[in-house]
Amino acid sequence: MNYKNDFPMLNKDIVYFDNGATTLKPKVVMDAIYDYYSNYSSNAHRGDYKISLKASSEYENVREKVKEFINANSKDEIVFTSGSTESLNMIVNGYFKYNLSKDDEVLTTKSEHASNILPWYELENEIGIKVKYIPLTENHYVTLENVIKSITNKTKVISIAHVTNVIGDVRPIKEIIQYAHKNNILVVIDGAQSVGHTKVDVQKLDIDFLAFSAHKMLGPTGVGVLYGKYDLLDSIRPIKYGGGMNVSFTNPKEIEYKPLPYKLEAGTQNIADVIGFGKAIDYINNVGIDNIEEYCNQLKEYIVNKLKNIKHINIYNENVEGSTIAFNVDGVFAQDTAIYLDKYNICVRSGSHCAKKLEDELGIKNTCRISIYFYNTTKDADRLIQALDNDKILEESLGV
Repeated sequence: MNYKNDFPMLNKDIVYFDNGATTLKPKVVMDAIYDYYSNYSSNAHRGDYKISLKASSEYENVREKVKEFINANSKDEIVFTSGSTESLNMIVNGYFKYNLSKDDEVLTTKSEHASNILPWYELENEIGIKVKYIPLTENHYVTLENVIKSITNKTKVISIAHVTNVIGDVRPIKEIIQYAHKNNILVVIDGAQSVGHTKVDVQKLDIDFLAFSAHKMLGPTGVGVLYGKYDLLDSIRPIKYGGGMNVSFTNPKEIEYKPLPYKLEAGTQNIADVIGFGKAIDYINNVGIDNIEEYCNQLKEYIVNKLKNIKHINIYNENVEGSTIAFNVDGVFAQDTAIYLDKYNICVRSGSHCAKKLEDELGIKNTCRISIYFYNTTKDADRLIQALDNDKILEESLGV
């Protein structure tokens, strides 16, 4: 695969391996946003004039595209948000806050992103639920066996990522959901790292709630999706109130809100970027989600095999299926490694990656992360390997 000409950022002589944080954007996404602002910049769902009707139509067309992309039952099950973080907060604070009781248990893991832990912590502080952790294997994976062992008669929710953002392990969510539903347990899936990399069919997987972000799958920042089965989604209480989500209000006792999805989209939405997101979905569909998954897996294997031959490199997730590689250089602080690579115009992430509880499992606080997407090439990989397989990294970072 070679899509360099479609991505203006790739013409800047950089090697971009921070796709887990955000992906680059193809020009068609930028063009769609520019077209909106240049030719029909108006509010959606507000005006009865042509350009407003066009804005409304284009916005709703993207809702249909998302519905098809994840195979939701209805476009009314697709709510646009600002990103995965807002989606997860809406799930926790708009639904579970009113459907859980003191001492009810929520199962998650210590390798989750902050957005899938902190809202539950706040709910524990507020109403007294208990956040419990599914044990990870020696390789930091989630297994169905460990999920089953963790469930008690107080378990009401399992809230986990489909693919984690540091270890990159692909969880067996279909099997987990099947077992959970047999025990009347709802399942929340953080799809931020999976939806743009592998086929996610919400009906086939029987997902209750799903959250994901546009910017991790070629789309603009500031756009996300909250999916939920209709009856569950319809039970979410809005966490924002205002224009666009109400039918009428005459006094505090006489308020009527619009049906889904509009009652959960108060105020003027991020119209331009939602429209841009639609072009990102088109682009991914043209490449093929299965092709993306296969290619990223192959390139990851290529990089891992090269890294294993460098004596001062430690890899923490060598055998996972996902497209993320967590590593460190012996004796070198992760941020120093990232700064060193930046001198060669190679972009990697360093730090705790918003997964601060993972330190309990890895025994280290910070790592460097290589996260791959389909526009990365073996040439990019070779530049990375050449920079790491070089005593300069030890000389500059350790002063040896």
